[in-house]
Amino acid sequence: MHRELVEKLETLRRRRRAVILAHNYQPPEVQDIADFVGDSLELARKAMETDADVIVLAGVRFMAETAKLLNPDRIVLHPVPDAGCPLADFLTVNAIREARREHPGAPVVLYINSHLDAKAEADYIVTSSSAVKLVSMLEDDTVLFGPDRNLADYVAENLPGKRIVPVPLHGHCPVHQYLITARHVEEARRRYPGARVLIHPEAPREARRLADYVGSTSQMVRYIGETGAQGTYLLGTEEGLAYRARKLYPTADVKPLNPKAICRNMKKITLRSIVEALERLAPRVELDPVQAKKAREAMERSLEMFKKN
Repeated sequence: MHRELVEKLETLRRRRRAVILAHNYQPPEVQDIADFVGDSLELARKAMETDADVIVLAGVRFMAETAKLLNPDRIVLHPVPDAGCPLADFLTVNAIREARREHPGAPVVLYINSHLDAKAEADYIVTSSSAVKLVSMLEDDTVLFGPDRNLADYVAENLPGKRIVPVPLHGHCPVHQYLITARHVEEARRRYPGARVLIHPEAPREARRLADYVGSTSQMVRYIGETGAQGTYLLGTEEGLAYRARKLYPTADVKPLNPKAICRNMKKITLRSIVEALERLAPRVELDPVQAKKAREAMERSLEMFKKN
């Protein structure tokens, strides 16, 4: 059955002139058939570069929205529309507007892991790998940052001269908050003495401080290559990244820091759901044009910041 699905998918991919973009946390079967596997930023860039007629986004909803945001004239398919992001759900438009009222003049910097209506309220949009750099370029002493309180804390740690206000105060990714903790790091080090521990900035500060390296999923993968891809690496993020890293660096012993760190939403995408989406050319991602225009302006403003510096 697996082989039949793959053959059907290949036929549909050619017929639809489609490209399949998969996030690092996707199941192995989805990573294996994707045209490109990467983090949120890498998927956004690939979506902009493709000349395909159809983009299939194998990831959670905000990623599919971002692909459509950057490709308004292409068909963007999200095979399982209810594959959402609990972190993104924490941030509401009202919370952003209330924070602006409490801190007049402070810029709003939003993590790309947010919904379109929230992005439309942002001044700048960042990824986990670009957050510190962009905020460092802002002249403002106070910055409103949402929706991840741990990433906000990571930015604050790296930029002690700035006041980083998390919006909302309690926003977090449940996988990183509860399954990548200091206790998990300590237990993993006892099991694998001498292993390098790599932690995502969405994890709590106590876990990050026990790491050998803190970075985004793409930065973790690069770190393995830059350090020779020898020995054991424990990845403190959703367990799916370890599969990609092992494929890229077969000489390294790569393991998830916590094998139970699973994002159920990411795992909702399957080969069958991708095949069915290509067959029906649905479910399609459609965006509110007013919100999309504002969100696109925030993203372009962010890109301009990096070009100037």
